[in-house]
Amino acid sequence: MTALPGIPVLVRTWFGDDDAWAALAEEVGTPSEDGFLANVTPVDDPAFEGLTAEALRDKQTGGPIVSFLADETTLTSAGHPVLAVWVLPHRDGEQRDLAPFRVVPAELWSVENNITLANMDWADFTHATGPDGVFRGF
Repeated sequence: MTALPGIPVLVRTWFGDDDAWAALAEEVGTPSEDGFLANVTPVDDPAFEGLTAEALRDKQTGGPIVSFLADETTLTSAGHPVLAVWVLPHRDGEQRDLAPFRVVPAELWSVENNITLANMDWADFTHATGPDGVFRGF
């Protein structure tokens, strides 16, 4: 399988709707009202079809803290909730819950920027998700 760069990525893992992917890429690439933008590299390669969060973690062991998946749920659901994945390997004895969660594209910058800069912790976002497990902002 193709290698991923050692930087935060947004990987397309479902290829059933090119228009939905294009719309998502545009949403993610649009700065917030305050000018913030997610520093992610879109990856649109059929070699990653079906890539899971666990496999993404295995492929990005020496790079970013967080990356994102645009799976079938993302590309077929209203609001395009992207799957945020903690990809930094756990330290020995680490007990934090680093389970993936979903984030709307307009708030993806908040997750990527704040996790990458260590301004906030994963739990800050997971505790702010709605009942459906989607982070829509604070």
